[in-house]
Amino acid sequence: MTEDTPEGEILIDCRNLWKVFGERAEEAITAIRTRGAGKREVLRDFNCVVGVAEASFQIRKGEIFCIMGLSGSGKSTLVRLLNRLIEPSLGDITIRGRNISQMNRKDLRDLRAHEIGMVFQSVALIPGRSVLDNAAFGLEVQGVAKAERHRIAMDALTRVGLADWAGHLPRQLSGGMQQRVGLARAIASDPGIILMDEPFSALDPLIRRQLQDEFRQLTKSLGKSAVFITHDLDEAMRIGDRIAIMKDGMMIQIGTAEEIVLHPADAYVAEFVAGISRLHLVKAHSLMVPLADYPGDAAALARATPEADVQALIDLVLAAPEQAVAISTGEALVGVVTARALLQGIRGEDDAPGEGA
Repeated sequence: MTEDTPEGEILIDCRNLWKVFGERAEEAITAIRTRGAGKREVLRDFNCVVGVAEASFQIRKGEIFCIMGLSGSGKSTLVRLLNRLIEPSLGDITIRGRNISQMNRKDLRDLRAHEIGMVFQSVALIPGRSVLDNAAFGLEVQGVAKAERHRIAMDALTRVGLADWAGHLPRQLSGGMQQRVGLARAIASDPGIILMDEPFSALDPLIRRQLQDEFRQLTKSLGKSAVFITHDLDEAMRIGDRIAIMKDGMMIQIGTAEEIVLHPADAYVAEFVAGISRLHLVKAHSLMVPLADYPGDAAALARATPEADVQALIDLVLAAPEQAVAISTGEALVGVVTARALLQGIRGEDDAPGEGA
């Protein structure tokens, strides 16, 4: 499978990554590669469990990369491979150009302390310590002086909206607030990469959506890269710049939310995206027809940018007598979105016009 990766510095580069649990892992990998053995066959024949199979992907600076899959798909195994909480069976993981499989214990500790922050579903705050001391815990482990680590931790708490709660204990906080403390703890050491393993899955829907928006805004404002694990496709599409969909340890498709919704790689992905609203995911550049195919005067139409979403285009088309909108980049016209193209985009027609069709 190929993927288009955004431009920018590569922070994480995974190549041919495998994790198979069991004593006969090498035999199992050979069987998967040579005869396409599935997870059940591997378990039956080799008493091995496939966690991750032949995963290759890159994550660039400033990107939020969501890994989405159902229980048992391998997503949590994969995120634990990224900071070597578990050892890969095969393959390479490089972070800022350094192969972490070749790191000794000291280098690995330094990587986890300075380069990677991690937030789990269970945030694991220390009950007897204040919110401030919990946020500062990673810095304390690094040996940062108390006054300095408290200053840094308070800044992190301010960024997640919890400065007023610094002196409180974790039990006095709601679930959403505790997750904010976990995020503050993760960003306090100023890592370039934040790993998030289903951090919001146990929260109420309203709080969950609020934290999703806050996390994306905070990550972008700080210029961090993030790997976000979720079983919820809506959450992945709300947060991620790109999404990887996993099944049985394999990455089935990697792409933007728009690419996955418009062009699912197979029936499994298509079933996932069938109920997803396209109103804010599908953009004009994917729906527009070439200027040569529009019979009217495109220059006389109302205009929108290639990034205008379906909801905005509907409003413009309804207000236009011609029931069409010209798409422009600066002063240059690049295409036209018609009412028909909009309907195709909403329905998900396979032959909808646009890029990649």
